[in-house]
Amino acid sequence: MLLRRKSNKHMISITNVSELMDLNFTNVEGKDQTGEEEQDSETYLKSDLVFLSGEELPRCWIDPHYRDQELTH
Repeated sequence: MLLRRKSNKHMISITNVSELMDLNFTNVEGKDQTGEEEQDSETYLKSDLVFLSGEELPRCWIDPHYRDQELTH
């Protein structure tokens, strides 16, 4: 899956999509797609990633407390 970094607009190929969707992970492994050669895997903060369209990642992928408000009502 390709995402974009907010900080520098580089495209990142996510190595393990299940980690991306798991809200217990704050970081995810991926490879920067800048340049002509395949880059080594690096760790990226999920909070610094967006979809290629610029849309934010779903809150349920990032925030382990995304439903806490529902439980208090």
